Amino acid sequence: MDYKSIGFKAGLEIHQQLDTKKLFCNCPSKMTDSKDYSFHRYLRPTQSELGEVDQAALAESKKHRHFLYTASKNSTCLVEADEEPPHALNNEALDVVLTVASMVNAKPVDEIHVMRKIVIDGSNTSGFQRTALVALDGKIKDVGIETIALEEDAARKLEEKDRVVNYGLDRLGIPLIEIATAADIKTPRHARETAENIGLLLQATGKCKRGLGTIRQDLNISIAEGNRVEIKGIQSLSAIEKVAEKETLRQLDLIEIKKTLKERKVKEKDIEEAPVIDFTSEMKNCKSRIVKNTLTNKGKVFVLKLPGFAGLLKRENSRLGKEFAVYAKVASGIGGIIHSDELPGYGIDEKEVGLIKENIECNKNDGFAIFLEKENVVKEAIRAVKDRAVLALQGVAKEVRRALPDYTTEYMRPLPGAARMYPETDVPPVEVTKKRLEKIGKNLPELPEEKEKRLSETYGLNRDQTKQLIHSGYEKEFEQLAKTFPKQVNTILRTLLNTLPELENEGVNTEGINNALLEEVFFSLNKGLFAKEAVPEIIKYLAQNKGKHVNDAIQEQGLKTMGEKEIREVIRNIINERIDFVKKKGIGAVQPLMGVVMRELRGKADGRLISSILKEEIEKTL
Repeated sequence: MDYKSIGFKAGLEIHQQLDTKKLFCNCPSKMTDSKDYSFHRYLRPTQSELGEVDQAALAESKKHRHFLYTASKNSTCLVEADEEPPHALNNEALDVVLTVASMVNAKPVDEIHVMRKIVIDGSNTSGFQRTALVALDGKIKDVGIETIALEEDAARKLEEKDRVVNYGLDRLGIPLIEIATAADIKTPRHARETAENIGLLLQATGKCKRGLGTIRQDLNISIAEGNRVEIKGIQSLSAIEKVAEKETLRQLDLIEIKKTLKERKVKEKDIEEAPVIDFTSEMKNCKSRIVKNTLTNKGKVFVLKLPGFAGLLKRENSRLGKEFAVYAKVASGIGGIIHSDELPGYGIDEKEVGLIKENIECNKNDGFAIFLEKENVVKEAIRAVKDRAVLALQGVAKEVRRALPDYTTEYMRPLPGAARMYPETDVPPVEVTKKRLEKIGKNLPELPEEKEKRLSETYGLNRDQTKQLIHSGYEKEFEQLAKTFPKQVNTILRTLLNTLPELENEGVNTEGINNALLEEVFFSLNKGLFAKEAVPEIIKYLAQNKGKHVNDAIQEQGLKTMGEKEIREVIRNIINERIDFVKKKGIGAVQPLMGVVMRELRGKADGRLISSILKEEIEKTL
């Protein structure tokens, strides 16, 4: 796709957790599943200093939800519960942000003022998030950095059921650095590369957390003839490019829908005055399970005419019918809607579709939506669908969307405005002194390009290895271990780049695998207590058995190193059990039997030694 010709523009907002104490109290920034107490809250929108109400907060309030907060004394205090004023701003976290600002040549503000940003989705007990602008006008590669801010992370959503949302408070208050780029990003790939460059810069500070959920990327995208759309919660670098591609196609499709509606001469008045009919009695004999369940639960069936929308509700790159359903659900809590472009279906046959069209006087260009719920819920849902249908006349709606696992996006709320921000009166301003900036300037971390070159020269790593190491964020741990165990460089590298991520993908919690534990593992490996092939099993054991040591892992997993005599005995037994195969294949039996032998001896002997002995014993047999 020629992104320049369609007027593609994008900007990134990177949110990275800092590895310090929380931003406004002394609680540790750690996640925990333990629960010591809980409480409920209701939140409502408030006016700004100018008497305005933020539209995003207003939309959130219409969901009529209330919030259950659960917390542990190990990671929270009265500040997170909003029962005690915030403490002074965390100076260590501020220094990290000022360091990053200096690395991208951004200009720090003279005095830092904490602001309150209204957020009433329950993710903050106070109904607002605290945030502070730290620096402006930086640059990384070819992309401008508009703002760098320090803010508190939100609470962790655990569950939502029957309009009750359960949040865990362990994440609330963890310091975040927020980096917002200018709309200088020209393509989806450029977006990924920019996020990658920012991520490397952040990891260079040595003060950023690692792992799933510690960094989040939001993407702002617009194309010519469209509007800005903000996409929240993109979790990985690879997803950025794919989400941007799919969102671009969606926006192009919405512009085509706008043109089609114009050709069909659909006006806002047509949508606002579109008829709604109670179709409950006509559907009482319908075979659809959804309809039957609705009627059984004393719900009703209503149909809304969608003038001009036939064939526009379920297209390849946009799902306007699904958009209508999400808007309806957000506004009213309705389970969903059924639209004409997906019928016949859901047990609703052609005869019933024809009857609906006849009753609401559909022509060939008209669509419709079916609402299945109690009457009071349907009323709110129909209003929301009409509002979204009117927005379709404009093409791309200004809104906040969430990224989904399949790289598509889903509506969350309207774009927030300036009315959501007002000063925080409980936290005093912090002056950014010349002395402080000079001290930070003298202690800037090594830039990623410099580090890549040094690692390659010092440890004999190739370009791919150094890039992968720096991207992993484990370069500090690697250097500490490699200096202590220079003969184990390759095994250390495999452990950090392969073993730990693979264990995390298996669902193993590797938080307890620190450098002290890894030093113990490689010290024992150096002494020959086990073979290097056993490293993954030993680390997995230590991750799953806190308080245990390497010797425990060796004994309980049966990984003690075998002598050459024992190895030969095992190999001879395997050869004798497969003597016909060995005689048939000759020396070609080495490779197939290597897998069999390794299953028996993995972690108990060096792979190269095993291979050498196996070859010798086969040659003797022949």
